[in-house]
Amino acid sequence: MEFKIPQQLETERLVLEKITIDHWQPLHRYYADEEGTRYTTGKSLTEGESWRLVAALIGHWEIHGYGPYVLRRRSDSEVLGVCGLWYPGDWPEPEIKWALINEFAGQGYASEATRAVQRSAAAHLPQQRLISLIVAENHASVRLAEAVGARFERSMAFRGKTAQIYRHPEPETLATEME
Repeated sequence: MEFKIPQQLETERLVLEKITIDHWQPLHRYYADEEGTRYTTGKSLTEGESWRLVAALIGHWEIHGYGPYVLRRRSDSEVLGVCGLWYPGDWPEPEIKWALINEFAGQGYASEATRAVQRSAAAHLPQQRLISLIVAENHASVRLAEAVGARFERSMAFRGKTAQIYRHPEPETLATEME
């Protein structure tokens, strides 16, 4: 498989790398947390369920040539969560997703990672128009989407809930910001 985006990105504080099965146990800390998964999986996951979800994240790279990254803190390689491109079969459009292990929320890691993903997508997939699909009650993700330049576009019914589509800036806009 030839990947359409780099398998690794770096920011000031983070290394974003293509997810492997070695990341399953650290990411299970997120997937097992009922509060952290309220707006993503909708429930905490068992070890088997989180293993299968990490396998799906890995498979996403194989299917699309891009996918979510695991986030590692540069200073100590601690796994903080995931961020990256995501387009499962029932999604309305490709999106930038993010999810942090609860103890790392509110420290700017998700916005730093999302900006890196926006820049990478603009450089490597300039034709791709990206959204973030956010459950309406997930106010923290709405604030993050707005902080990285995404704008509310519309609401829609999705998997039995009301979801909001936030449209990320056009690649041309991001390219101008990168100069």
